Amino acid sequence: MDQRPNHATARIMLAAGVLSAFIASISTVALVTLAPTGAGGATGAAAAPAATSASTGGTGSLTSSGVVLDDPAIVAAADPSVVTIATDAGRSSGVGSGIVLTSDGLILTNDHVIAGGGALSVALFDGRTLDATIVSEDAANDLAIIRVAATGLTPARLGDSTRVQVGESVLAIGSPLGTYTESVTKGIVSGLDREITVRSEITGRPVHLTGLIQTDAAINPGNSGGPLIDETGAVIGITTATSANAEGLGFAIPIETAKALIAAAEGSA
Repeated sequence: MDQRPNHATARIMLAAGVLSAFIASISTVALVTLAPTGAGGATGAAAAPAATSASTGGTGSLTSSGVVLDDPAIVAAADPSVVTIATDAGRSSGVGSGIVLTSDGLILTNDHVIAGGGALSVALFDGRTLDATIVSEDAANDLAIIRVAATGLTPARLGDSTRVQVGESVLAIGSPLGTYTESVTKGIVSGLDREITVRSEITGRPVHLTGLIQTDAAINPGNSGGPLIDETGAVIGITTATSANAEGLGFAIPIETAKALIAAAEGSA
């Protein structure tokens, strides 16, 4: 098979789970084919000005609207809504991330994080680790909702991914390598309406994902299912894939794609 890079295809590694909580662990990977750039692979929106740095005396940045953003405060508010998900299914065991949807235990993640079957457990922000069950799956969009028996959790604030613009700042939170929980990376939205095709090593089936948010925020194995948040702290996407042979090329599923699945799960609770 010719692996020489070209403008239309590339080898991509899913930012999925690892086999254990050690750096030397083997990560679950899949091949992704990028759709050719064109009507379906264009940015999907006019580029917006990126946030420009300014000397604020702190860690924030000054946007075109004149609002000073405080990244540590945004992360502190979002962290309690991010969890680490572990699967125990023999060779397909792994670790991913998830987003708390309700105070009573509904959690959103990628379908490829839990697709291997076996027991599921969730490590919460407060240090508890609880067993989890699958509520619903949307394999076509690489989404799943699971539940833990808990109360008093902090739900994430969901944003509006239809309003996302190229150039705006974003943060990704997750558990890279299954070890470094609550890790945060920062970048921008570098493209919209992207298409990729993934083939899971666990299920072997190809999944064509469309309308994805492209970002240069670092996404690593273990980040899958975690949130991509905007400069207000709202979740605008679910991180799902990253390039294996290019830097700064990651993808997230828009939160709008998940809202029907979320509504159905909440309605049946």
